[in-house]
Amino acid sequence: MPNKTIYVADDDLPLLARAQDLTGTALSATIVTAVRRLVETEEAKQSGFDEITVKVGVGKAGVKRFLGTALGEWKASTGEGEETYSLFRTSKGRFAVHHARSELHIPVGPHAERSRKWTTGWRGWLGDWSPDQAWLHTPAQATFAVVDTPDELALLLPPELFEIALLTIQSEPDIEDLDI
Repeated sequence: MPNKTIYVADDDLPLLARAQDLTGTALSATIVTAVRRLVETEEAKQSGFDEITVKVGVGKAGVKRFLGTALGEWKASTGEGEETYSLFRTSKGRFAVHHARSELHIPVGPHAERSRKWTTGWRGWLGDWSPDQAWLHTPAQATFAVVDTPDELALLLPPELFEIALLTIQSEPDIEDLDI
């Protein structure tokens, strides 16, 4: 195997040492892994894809990152919270769905209907000052799923977003390379 010499500035040596500590592999393998990821990312960006990062889990504790392009988004809000579905095409030709739900604030108990009434319209500005209230709070939650076919998307998306997604998926854009 041929040897290559890489010159590194003294100021960058701690960075290389830290990278090697994190990966637990030889420095050459660490560098090749980093360069491979850089090449993959830059080639995808040149093909029109972006690096997309979404938060997942309860309280949005985790992060998923991938290369893709946005195909559509559906949002809904109620007095209890918000819900968002985001659809992406990945750089490998698959479909990714991110479903996020905001923190919920739901009245419960025997006076739930009365409390619900006081959260809508002009009553929401005044609020319900009665002492007999019960509320359920849940943290924000988000899920992430990847599927291969449009048929699998139907199970993951609201019907309105699925219809738009089908139009977008079926009409691939023509690419014309211009030498101008």
